[in-house]
Amino acid sequence: MIAAQDMEAYLQLQKDKESNAQAYPRHFPLVIDRARGIIVTDTDGKSYYDCLCGAGTLALGHNHDVVVAAIQDTLVKQIPLHTLDLATPLKLDFMQEIFTMLPEPLRSSSKIQFCGPTGADAVEAAIKLVKNATKGKSILAFQGGYHGSTQATMAMSGNLSKKQHLQSLLPDVHFLPFPYEYRCPFGVGEGKTAQISAQYIEQLLDDCESGIAAPCCLIVETVQGEGGAIPAPIEWLREIRRITAERGIPLIIDEVQTGIGRTGTMFSFEHAGIIPDVIVCSKAIGGSLPMSVVIYKEELDQWKPGAHTGTFRGNQLGMATGLATLRYLQSNDVLENVRERSSQFFHSLRRLQARVQEIGDVRGRGLMIGVEIVDPRGQKDRLGHFPQSGELAGLIQERCFQNGLIIELGGRRSAVMRFLPPLTITEQEAAEVLFIFEKSVIEAVEMITSTC
Repeated sequence: MIAAQDMEAYLQLQKDKESNAQAYPRHFPLVIDRARGIIVTDTDGKSYYDCLCGAGTLALGHNHDVVVAAIQDTLVKQIPLHTLDLATPLKLDFMQEIFTMLPEPLRSSSKIQFCGPTGADAVEAAIKLVKNATKGKSILAFQGGYHGSTQATMAMSGNLSKKQHLQSLLPDVHFLPFPYEYRCPFGVGEGKTAQISAQYIEQLLDDCESGIAAPCCLIVETVQGEGGAIPAPIEWLREIRRITAERGIPLIIDEVQTGIGRTGTMFSFEHAGIIPDVIVCSKAIGGSLPMSVVIYKEELDQWKPGAHTGTFRGNQLGMATGLATLRYLQSNDVLENVRERSSQFFHSLRRLQARVQEIGDVRGRGLMIGVEIVDPRGQKDRLGHFPQSGELAGLIQERCFQNGLIIELGGRRSAVMRFLPPLTITEQEAAEVLFIFEKSVIEAVEMITSTC
């Protein structure tokens, strides 16, 4: 039995006995004792600002009152915790709440599929759905995209390191250029990346010698999360919707990380005023607990009973906390707070960028923000940008942790600092997070400069 306060013993046990695939403890060597809001406290009593928040799962932060009350109420009422896809009043209330928050054209003409606990399972369900409905073969995905770590979703994701040596991934996945303006895939930039990307995709789909069999879908994140908080331009999203609609290709928007208020609207595609054919949701939609769903236009509902199942698709606690979270977001001006705090973050980070040449780009949407770290000693690319520096980004992350801030890395070469704070973060909390980040950046830059 390990003593309650013996953090080093806990960490050693985890290192010795947990799978080598475990990731976060390598960057954040702590044992969490308790958490509330944006603050987590370890077993030694040290507190940290959590800007990882379960990779965006904790929309209201840790242990919000409405979430705790929803769990307690479910247990007191003896609502069954495990129901497969059988109905309960709670499940029907949750479904109705989801439908009411959809854009008007989808509210009365969509269906919902409850999936297993993860976003990856919902993505796989979405692919089954469109393949059944269209009889199409190819899947169109994007360079830099991320949709999960199962065999199929990994095949649709851009990251090579995790799938380099795996066989039998999902076939017929074709990658398209995402409009990453700062690192333009066409080597052009100058505000032309999105236009060229859309024109390229349209030309490709109309080319009878493209080599791509009839697509069953195009799947995209409106802001690439793991890819480095890269926002798709609004006009580009509209063009992608036009291109797919004119050719009868279902458009799947992966809202696993962007959805449920993260970008300042309930769904991130609302910024562009478009209506996708399929929406994939997980993370925040469960209100802190495991939950994933696929929402889609009813004409796609052509699969057979049992076409996609999952033992934990009837997670009633997740429905209770999800329902409580959705209602809280909509009745407490949380989306307005997201927009205000987003402006605060961008204003502060861009001021820091103007002073520190190691910050190459500041980007994102809402409270899904990325800061790309570069090496000013390296050779500039043809767009005039310094190369990414994963080494410095890792050092900044380490300094942030030592100074009381948990922040994740992402993007190419893990060179992007990613902010995913609770949507309820206050102005004062945001100021403190930004202060720690600035302090840590300056410390890390001085440390790496002194060794050169």
